[in-house]
Amino acid sequence: MRTTSIVGLSGLLILLVAAAVFYFRDTTGPQIALTPGAGPVSAQRHLQLQVEDPGSGLKSLGVTLVQQGKSIPLLARTYERGTLVQSESLSLPKGEIKDGPVEINVTATDRSIFPFGAGNVSQQVFTFEFDSRAPVISVLSTAHNLNRGGAGLIVYTLSEEAESTGVTIGELFFPGYRQPSGAYACLFAFPWNMTMNQFTPKLMAVDRAGNERQAGFYYHLNNRNFRERKIEVGQSFLETKAPEFEELAPQAQSPLDAFLQVNREVREQNRQKLIEIGASTAPVPLWEGAFLRQSKAATLALFADHRSYYHEGQEVDKQTHLGIDLASVAQAPVEAANSGTVVFADYLGIYGLCVIIDHGMGLQSLYGHLSRIAVQQGEQVSKGQIVGNTGATGMAGGDHLHFEVLLGGLSVYPLEWWDGDWITNNVTSKLQLAPGK
Repeated sequence: MRTTSIVGLSGLLILLVAAAVFYFRDTTGPQIALTPGAGPVSAQRHLQLQVEDPGSGLKSLGVTLVQQGKSIPLLARTYERGTLVQSESLSLPKGEIKDGPVEINVTATDRSIFPFGAGNVSQQVFTFEFDSRAPVISVLSTAHNLNRGGAGLIVYTLSEEAESTGVTIGELFFPGYRQPSGAYACLFAFPWNMTMNQFTPKLMAVDRAGNERQAGFYYHLNNRNFRERKIEVGQSFLETKAPEFEELAPQAQSPLDAFLQVNREVREQNRQKLIEIGASTAPVPLWEGAFLRQSKAATLALFADHRSYYHEGQEVDKQTHLGIDLASVAQAPVEAANSGTVVFADYLGIYGLCVIIDHGMGLQSLYGHLSRIAVQQGEQVSKGQIVGNTGATGMAGGDHLHFEVLLGGLSVYPLEWWDGDWITNNVTSKLQLAPGK
């Protein structure tokens, strides 16, 4: 009898322990995360809310906005059993909120039986500054004269700090950069492959709350025609370049196939890489005065030459040459066109051994087909400093320098930047509208 009682008590104790473990296995409320978690907000930009309860799972969620004692429900959800993580997008109602401080209260409940079957509750309050006004844009510069394929500069002020600002042209975006005075300066391009009718630039600014404003500005366009060129792709060239092209296009079935793959696919990959590199730029000008042209070098090819490639009398490809080819003697020293920071110094597909120098505000210069690189990434260089030697690496049939000027990775007309008068009239004089403090 005594043994039976002991066994019974032991069993009861085990049940009590098991019940306690089950009851207390989840005593923590759901985790709440809101992005952004503070700062300015508006009805233009959604907030991203994530709730998580890996223990017993989520049961319900409620979100309320409070301003000056007034409560506005934003969200109410009940979740199915087994929901451990849930993301929600919160939109703030237009017209119901005044500019100024607001609170967003989040309450999340899980499916735990603790305490007494009610579930664990988490509450969190997030404080924001509601802002419904888009930045006011005031253009300071006046004459914006652009040549097709060339560049322009606009200087302007904003009524508040921008999260993003610059000039949009179709799908292209050229960022504006805040200068020490507080004004913004933006270098932008009239792309070589865009007609005058297609060119419709807009100046835009988005504030930290997500409010956006666009503004037009006065400009004048000059058309420019580009040359048509016929390029013969001979067997000797293909055999000479075969080892290099095979490395770039290992799946190609013949030297011609390798050339075509490099000329098309690798070229496009390289252009995308230039856009990526273009984002690595200083917010202020690093250059001074006119850019140097390589001394005693003859011009072999011009900017935006439209090339038709022929092999054994048949047209095999069409591409546009974006840059200027210069040649003097084999392995001639290559000078930095202006002062700046080296942002790339390596092999780059069709450009072969290549150096790219950042001159600030998205403006960069490229030196391709080198036989030797004399600088390294991150190095500060001065105008006229030797950055390498000419060569025939990449898509080059002979020793020369391929020189490009880039804006945000988009190739623009280099001759403008060799012209001191053009720089003074179109760039330097406008930058004086946004002087340093």
